[in-house]
Amino acid sequence: MEADAAGVAVCLANVRGQLGALANRCPHRGGPLGQGWVEGESVVCPWHSWTFNLKTGVAEFPVHERVVVYPVKVEGEDVLVDVEAAVRNQAGNLGAASGENS
Repeated sequence: MEADAAGVAVCLANVRGQLGALANRCPHRGGPLGQGWVEGESVVCPWHSWTFNLKTGVAEFPVHERVVVYPVKVEGEDVLVDVEAAVRNQAGNLGAASGENS
């Protein structure tokens, strides 16, 4: 399912009762992942069947492709997607790579 979280397009999917959120754009040709389907623990792009793990964002094929995964929290009937977490995680990873967090 496609959704908007603070202006960011996300793909929400339910795998065995667990909600997950991915960036809604497939890196292959920009296909809308939220219009795809779930197979096992992955979301399948509806355009060319690239498959992304809902927990890790890693593609089954091709190797080394991935999409952003966003933390999800359910509070009552609200589904909260933390789109800022991806920005924080990326900044932290860049700092670690440059030695800033040492």
